Amino acid sequence: MTARLQADADPQRWVSITGRGLRGAGARRAAVDTLVQSAGVVPGQPGSGVLGFLAGRMIRAGLRSDDGMTLAWAAKGDPGALTVMAQAQVLTQQLRAARAMMPMEFDDTEDFSNPYLGAGEKLVMSMPPQGRAPFATYTWDTGTHLITLQAVAGDPERFGTFAEDLDHLARSLRFADDVELGESNVLRLPPA
Repeated sequence: MTARLQADADPQRWVSITGRGLRGAGARRAAVDTLVQSAGVVPGQPGSGVLGFLAGRMIRAGLRSDDGMTLAWAAKGDPGALTVMAQAQVLTQQLRAARAMMPMEFDDTEDFSNPYLGAGEKLVMSMPPQGRAPFATYTWDTGTHLITLQAVAGDPERFGTFAEDLDHLARSLRFADDVELGESNVLRLPPA
């Protein structure tokens, strides 16, 4: 039995950038650039070329993953304006400790409910510290996995215009199990 992330991303609003191939390649490139910049790699700074290259390779590898634990989208029409990535991570003691040690400004969360994942948290940093790009993070603890959906703005001026679309995408996120029936048949069970 394997669990996979699923979401109902509105094709009028989002372009999927998960996977390989030419489909979504331009949006994927713009999204990777946005994510590299959000990681603090600024072109022109000493070492930024190597850091940007390495960060870009790691991000691309994550987007190509087909294990069902990562989904990603870019804003349709302007993929550099907003990049969204959903991940499911096994909830280890190290991950719990890392979350407990996050800076105090990350404590300013609000409750956010998802019909499939239950009660969770939402954090919006429209003016983050240290010159970072604006972002929003949605988080759910399933007991065995930490499910996160993080949106990073490539265009800080337009970040607020995506709020309603992000909430809708976050509410459609689910973690569903596949059950093997035989050699080639898979039964997909809806979330409980």
